[in-house]
Amino acid sequence: MASREKQLINKAETCVDEMLEGVVAAYPCIKKLQGYRVLLREDVEEYKAAGKVAVLCGGGSGHEPFCAGFIGRNMLTGAVAGSVFTSPPPNNILAAIRALANPAGVLLIVANYTGDRLNFGIAAERARAEGIKVDSVTVAEDCALTSTDKTAGRRGLCGIILVQKIAGTLAEEGRPLEEIVEIATKASLAMGTIGISLSACNVPGSGASFTLGDDEMELGLGVHGEAGIKRMKITPAKNVIRTMIDHMTDTTTATHIKIASGDRVAVVLNNLGGTSTLEFSIMIKEAISELESKGVVVERVYAGHFMTSLDMAGVSLSIMQMDDTRRRCLDIDTTAFAFPKKVESNSFVTGNKRVGQPEIEPCVPKNLAGKVSNIGVDISQENKSLMVSAIRSACEALINAESFLNDLDKSAGDNDCGSTLKTGSQGILDLLDSVLHMTPYAMFVSMATSIESSIGGASGALYGLLFTAAAAPLKDDCDESGWVRALGSAITAISKYGGAEPGDRTMLDPLHAAYTVLESASKEGESALKDAFGNAVKAAEDSAKTTANMKAKAGRASYVNQDLLTQPDPGATAVSLWMRAAYDVISGKK
Repeated sequence: MASREKQLINKAETCVDEMLEGVVAAYPCIKKLQGYRVLLREDVEEYKAAGKVAVLCGGGSGHEPFCAGFIGRNMLTGAVAGSVFTSPPPNNILAAIRALANPAGVLLIVANYTGDRLNFGIAAERARAEGIKVDSVTVAEDCALTSTDKTAGRRGLCGIILVQKIAGTLAEEGRPLEEIVEIATKASLAMGTIGISLSACNVPGSGASFTLGDDEMELGLGVHGEAGIKRMKITPAKNVIRTMIDHMTDTTTATHIKIASGDRVAVVLNNLGGTSTLEFSIMIKEAISELESKGVVVERVYAGHFMTSLDMAGVSLSIMQMDDTRRRCLDIDTTAFAFPKKVESNSFVTGNKRVGQPEIEPCVPKNLAGKVSNIGVDISQENKSLMVSAIRSACEALINAESFLNDLDKSAGDNDCGSTLKTGSQGILDLLDSVLHMTPYAMFVSMATSIESSIGGASGALYGLLFTAAAAPLKDDCDESGWVRALGSAITAISKYGGAEPGDRTMLDPLHAAYTVLESASKEGESALKDAFGNAVKAAEDSAKTTANMKAKAGRASYVNQDLLTQPDPGATAVSLWMRAAYDVISGKK
């Protein structure tokens, strides 16, 4: 098993961009959208001119060939890549939507992860505001979860490639957006997926997110390196497959799929990245054998690297119930290289350089090309300077806490909370000198734009929502009560789009605790409110600490074994850190 010191990369910071360059160099029928981590069909303009629905998908890098490998005729029109195991930011998704926009519409196929739902949702709403016809299908076919209470929902796993193929074929045929959404949605509900791993994966620059003993394997893991639902001893391949299928069809779980004798199915066996071809071929044989022993007719088998988890040793198994439409769509040829099919290009001439081919110019509406407007009520220059100092202190606190927050994130996430917030904080620090002339409203909008541009995933989306929603009340009121309303507006937006509520063991807990104190004080007048800010920060700190004893009901932490969650939530802890740092500046303690 390769360790992170032996990875074939140049630098962790540039590995995603260099990977995209490699894809374009190897497959000239795919072009990159200049300035974005977006790949498109080379014939995108002709496709749009034909009046066909464009199909767009995306997600974090590290899962290759997903999603770039499925761009082609009868499949995806475009794909968006995020950083490793991080959903792409809204600005990249929106750039892709603009590049694909045409009267027939754009279909977004979204894997059911919090960050993907948030960022694709933000981009879709902005695209609709620009008059672009957009709809989406969320794929959530994970069969691993056993809980029946509130969670972040079933994850979108490798079965999504079948939905991509079905939707892409229907789009190529010129079917209307509404019909494609209906058929693709039904297909996503007619399948299930579960994974098994023999090792963790090694994230460039970070290492493994969990460890397995030499005699252990993990059932029900996620593709971001998060631990699964059950740890078991190494057992022969036929027993592994039987365990996987038995769990998928266990009627006592809310996420099971129904498979009966006589059913006709398509099977996808996906190599998670580090499984040898010898082992993988045995697993293919055992999967087919186990299903056929139950009287199931295996009509189609798709085996290979489709949605990997870097170098993880293991496989995932997807099973879809077939009908005439799905069978026809899956059987029609595609030029997408990862199915795999021969990839042909009408524009590439043998002998030309593959690297550095002309990129497709991004579509940027002229009325959106300017910077954030300086609108809203203003405050004194002295207060602006104090506000900027408080923001700087908050960012520096998060930067200094990078390792601490990453350690907290090991058991519940992918060991990058601190690194992600550090990147976002550095982005805000870089723009602070330029916001001194802005109103508080404009400052917050600028910070939202910076966050969305510098970091992806749930953290980027949530903090983008926080700043965007908080800005609205500040447009008309920047006194103490206005700031309380800004905090309340941020909490409402995060809860609405993130799906979490106070008590779910997330960043909302300290935010809500502080807001409760401030809202109560605001009823007693401005004087009481001024005195309450210190108590609000203390309430946020106490709330963050208590998340160590909470059950995770939202976010990535809700997927893992609750016994592993013994430390405070990293997102909640981060809120308490920046709140304290900002307050100490405002109150004169720093």
